[in-house]
Amino acid sequence: MNCAPIALFVYNRLEHTLRTVKALQQNSLAEQSELFIFSDAPKHSAQAENVREVREYIRQLDGFKSVTVIERATNLGLAGSIIDGVTAVVAKYGRIIVLEDDMLTSEHFLTYMNEALEAYETDDRVISIHGYTYPVSRPMPEAFFLVGADCWGWATWSRGWACFNPDGQYLLDELKRRNLLAAFDFNGAYPYSKMLEGQINGTNDSWAIRWYASAFLAEKLTLYPGRSLIHNIGNDASGTHCDETNVFNTNLSATPIDLGNIEIMPSSLGRKAFEDFFRQTQGDWRVKMKRYIQILFK
Repeated sequence: MNCAPIALFVYNRLEHTLRTVKALQQNSLAEQSELFIFSDAPKHSAQAENVREVREYIRQLDGFKSVTVIERATNLGLAGSIIDGVTAVVAKYGRIIVLEDDMLTSEHFLTYMNEALEAYETDDRVISIHGYTYPVSRPMPEAFFLVGADCWGWATWSRGWACFNPDGQYLLDELKRRNLLAAFDFNGAYPYSKMLEGQINGTNDSWAIRWYASAFLAEKLTLYPGRSLIHNIGNDASGTHCDETNVFNTNLSATPIDLGNIEIMPSSLGRKAFEDFFRQTQGDWRVKMKRYIQILFK
């Protein structure tokens, strides 16, 4: 198998980075995969020592086909680092698997990602592959498609990333013009449009909400596993963008995802399961919106 390069974005959390890398090394395709680690520079001098510790660790990594460390000279922020890094890697390799420093992977994660990248490479309906699935309360299909794109352990091709539009104002205007705000917000179950407004107003710098909006407006599909292959360990209040919560915790799948016989169309079951999860966990979103948005879309 021609394995896609992996881009890992790290900052100043050594313990999270160490756990993320160790889990990734347990994947059977790790030794066949090129790993690119993008290390952002400290935003403030108080973070310099933690950044130095992370860089010292990632410089000596092995267990992959190759490891390339890109140490930023200035602080780009998560959005700037991801947009720049993903753009550079897909320009050279045509495809990419993207992780952040707080994402534990199932041992089957790389197999699922690479098999799906191969399976849907030439299908223009599919924009990306996602590794995380919410801990919903109902049985799910083995894998399923939803309109949009996501940000917790994902993969795409150069043609998919070409759909990304960083102009949040344009995206919001289009959602309004086409009367899509309700659908974009999962029928009001989750205030994604408020997150997009926040990005425009400068209260957040989320690349992910713009990725979701870009794919949603283009009516592109993302593949989700029925059992999560990602567990986010960053919801412990240690990150720049995350408060503490456990509502997104999920068990990693101990078995591989079977990609056979998946209907390439939006799953009504999958969408309803996500919508129900948002409603059940959110409560009064006007009170909790800041916390949940910070966690979901860094």
